[in-house]
Amino acid sequence: MNPSIRGAISALLLAACAANTHAAEGWKFAFGSGKAPAGYTPVDAAYSGARGYGLEPGARPDGVHPYYFSVDLPEGNYTVTVTLGDDTAATATTVKSELRRLMLENVATRPGETVTKTFTVNVRTPKIPTGGEVKLKAPRETVEEAWNWDPRLTLEINGAHPAVRTIAIAPAHVPTLYLLGDSTVCDQPAEPYNSWGQMLPRFFKPGIAVANHGESGETYRDSLARRRLDKIVSGMKPGDTLLMQFGHNDQKQIKAGKGGPFTTYKAEIKAHVDAVRAHGGLPVIVSPMERRGFDADGRVIPSLKDYAEAARQSAQELNVPFIDLNAMSKTFYEALGPEGSKAAFAAPAPGRLDNTHHDSYGSYELAKAVVLGLRQARVPAAGFIVDDFAFDPAHPDPAAAFAVPPSPHHTAERPLGDEEHK
Repeated sequence: MNPSIRGAISALLLAACAANTHAAEGWKFAFGSGKAPAGYTPVDAAYSGARGYGLEPGARPDGVHPYYFSVDLPEGNYTVTVTLGDDTAATATTVKSELRRLMLENVATRPGETVTKTFTVNVRTPKIPTGGEVKLKAPRETVEEAWNWDPRLTLEINGAHPAVRTIAIAPAHVPTLYLLGDSTVCDQPAEPYNSWGQMLPRFFKPGIAVANHGESGETYRDSLARRRLDKIVSGMKPGDTLLMQFGHNDQKQIKAGKGGPFTTYKAEIKAHVDAVRAHGGLPVIVSPMERRGFDADGRVIPSLKDYAEAARQSAQELNVPFIDLNAMSKTFYEALGPEGSKAAFAAPAPGRLDNTHHDSYGSYELAKAVVLGLRQARVPAAGFIVDDFAFDPAHPDPAAAFAVPPSPHHTAERPLGDEEHK
């Protein structure tokens, strides 16, 4: 055999063995200038495809600046265990995964103390195992949101004094909580925009993975046409759940003469429910949250009333769990008031307030509303809610006390499908 061919085959076999070892034993990385613990790989260089791991460009893991770390992983769910702390200083570390999905919030350590935390993440690619792939939007999903679809896990290390000592990653055979929705659900790529889907993982214990397949500007119809539902059900197994929330963009179909809330919208909901049930999953319908708008008495002006009612009717007719996020959002906004509610919505530039899309505080509170809805509906996934969870939309957390650190990237570009309701 040609020596060069023999060498190439040997390299492939070694790579396959290494991949199998990782799949069985996991991946272990050490950070900082000290000696790496036995079995851990020190991380001290930029990501490269040859290594399959490393720091993203511009990263400075100096205990002051936020940074990103990436590692190549096959599609699936993973348990991530991080050890936090600094030998000489107090620390506060927040960890987000993929595209700003909140996993750990302001974990504090004293000087010399270490704390170990575990969470569960989902990694995916556009490929559909049964054939074809998700029809991604370019350049939004292929460039700005590429971390959501590439074959690697990216972690954002953030906080007042972020300090990660080690990261261990292992495959996790756990239930998946899938999300489908529009720009108020999807993983927004940059500040000041955020969604409840990005905040949701924060409120679950390890043992369940949140997989956010929502996308800006979309409807139930788009979910079918772009094969997002096909992607979800291709990997769905008994014990998995799908939360579905659309409505904001579906309104435009009425103006275009392409359907309405009590006709095509309900039919498309049923198509989703049928597909999920056919694959052993549990569908959950979520009514769309309201936009920000108040009457003279300080009451929220309904802009999605018919879609919220159609969602409720569909849940009753199809006998599936229902979360009335529309009602809870109105209670939340009215509790803050016409002026105070501004703190829950994105302001991409001075003097510009987006009355449809939320900032991190608003999405954090709405994520709590969704979690409350899961508990009230007695959905099995509610068994993974963190022990200290509590929320009342009539008495939300004060905006002034909100302290999740912002991610480094900022944009003035509004999400797709964000036209203000007239």
